[in-house]
Amino acid sequence: MTRYARDMRGYGPNPPHAQWPNNAKIAVQFVLNYEEGGENCVLHGDAASEAFLSDIPGAAQWQNQRHWNMESIYEYGARAGFWRLHRLFSGKDIPVTIYGVASALARNPEQVAAMKAADWEIASHGLKWVEHKDMPEEEERTSIVEAIRLHTEVVGEPPRGWYTGRCSENTVRLVAEEGGFDYISDTYDDDLPYWREFGDRDQLIIPYTLEANDMRFATAPGWVTGQDFFTYLKDAFDVLYAEGDEGAPKMMSIGLHCRLIGRPGKLAGLAQFLDYIQSFEGVWTPRRVEIAEHWANTHPHQRFERPSQMDQARFVELYGGIFEHSAWIAERAHALELGPAHDCAVGVHNALCRAFRTASDEERLGVLNSHPDLAGKLAAAGRLTAESTSEQAGAGLDMLTDEERMHFTQLNAEYVAKHGFPFIIAVRDHNKTSIMAAFDRRICNDSSTELSEACKQVERIAEFRLMDLFP
Repeated sequence: MTRYARDMRGYGPNPPHAQWPNNAKIAVQFVLNYEEGGENCVLHGDAASEAFLSDIPGAAQWQNQRHWNMESIYEYGARAGFWRLHRLFSGKDIPVTIYGVASALARNPEQVAAMKAADWEIASHGLKWVEHKDMPEEEERTSIVEAIRLHTEVVGEPPRGWYTGRCSENTVRLVAEEGGFDYISDTYDDDLPYWREFGDRDQLIIPYTLEANDMRFATAPGWVTGQDFFTYLKDAFDVLYAEGDEGAPKMMSIGLHCRLIGRPGKLAGLAQFLDYIQSFEGVWTPRRVEIAEHWANTHPHQRFERPSQMDQARFVELYGGIFEHSAWIAERAHALELGPAHDCAVGVHNALCRAFRTASDEERLGVLNSHPDLAGKLAAAGRLTAESTSEQAGAGLDMLTDEERMHFTQLNAEYVAKHGFPFIIAVRDHNKTSIMAAFDRRICNDSSTELSEACKQVERIAEFRLMDLFP
C-alpha cells in the first residue's frame, strides 16, 4: 500500500466545541521557555557555542570555543529577565507553563524554587537545548529518558508535558512511546488540542506556536519594538475571541523566552497585552496541563476504523458496493496514496471517484449499466440492492400510481434505447415530481451530454451512501 503519513485534515470543517471552563470564549496560554544553562556551550560538553535565538545578528557557532557574548545574553535571561517576568505574571495572577530544559533547571535552583512557589507548571523541554534532527533514534530515546530522570530529581516530580522544539522526525513518536506524558506540544498545526494514536497509546497533542512568539525578536521577519509584539498578539486575540463569541472557542498559545521578552523594551508590549486581555470577560488563562486535563475529560479519544489503515479485503468489504455492483472501484481506490485525509466520507468518496474517473469508457459504461431502472421490473420484483431499495423508497418511487408506473416504464425504455444505459439520478436530491421532470427533460439530451451527467449522478449517489457509513 502507498500511504501518506501527514494529516492535512485535522478536525475538518467542523471542529469540536472546546467547552472551556465557565464557558470561556478563549483559552490564552503563556509558555516561558527556560533554556538558560542548557544551550550549546563547550562547558556543557558540546562541540561549539550556541547560535540560536539571541540578540546577536547573524550569530554563528564558534567551534571548540566559548562565545562570551552569547553566554552573557543567555545569562541575562536567568539573572534578570526571568525575575522581571516572574514579577509581571505573579502581579497579574496569571499562571504560566515553563518549558524547562532539564540541564538548565539543574543549574538554576533559585529560579526553579520561584516557579514552584508561583504554582507554575514545569513541563520538559528536553535534556539540553540542542538540535535533534541528526540524532540517532536510540540516542534520542536515551536523551528523553535522562531528561525525565534529571527533571524529576531537580523539580521533585516528573514532567506531565513535553516540548523539544529543535526536534527530529522521531521526537513525537518517541515521547509518546515513553508513555508518561499528559500532552506533547511539538506541533504547530491547530488552534485546538487533538489526539494521535501511537500503537496502543492515545496521545494528546496540544499545539504550540512559533508566530505568537517572542523568538521573532531574534529572527527575520520579526518584531523590532515591544509595540510590534503587542499589536500582533492583540490582533490574534481579537480574531480568536470573536470566533469564541460566535460559538467556536479556540486556544491561543504565546511563546516567551527569558533572554528576549525579559528585556525592558520588549517586556512593555507583553505587559500591555496582559492588561488588554484582562479587560475582557470569558478569558481563561490556564497552565498547559490544565488544558490537557480539561480536554481529556471533555473530549476523550474515541478510536474508529480508519480507511487509510485497512487492508484491501476490509476496504472492499465496506466500500465495494458504494458504486453499484462495482467492487473493482474500491480495489483500485485502495491502491491510491491514502492518508488521514481519507479517513472520512469525503476522503473515501474522492478516492473512489478517482478510480471511477480514470477507468476506461467501457468500464464506466459497465458501472452505469449496473444501476437499475427507476421504479422498474427489478424494484417490482424486490431484487434491488439494499441501498437502491432504500433510495428509491425515500423518494416515494415505491408508492407510484399505475399511471405513474406506466410513464416511468415508457421513459426507461425510450432512454435506454436512445443512450444505451439506464436513466440515473441521485434520488435523495429529489422527490417524485422533480425526478419525473428531470427524466422528461434529460431524455432529449444527446448521449454525450447524458453520459457525463449520468457519471456525475453516480458519484453523487456514492457520496450519499458514504455519508450513511461515517459519523
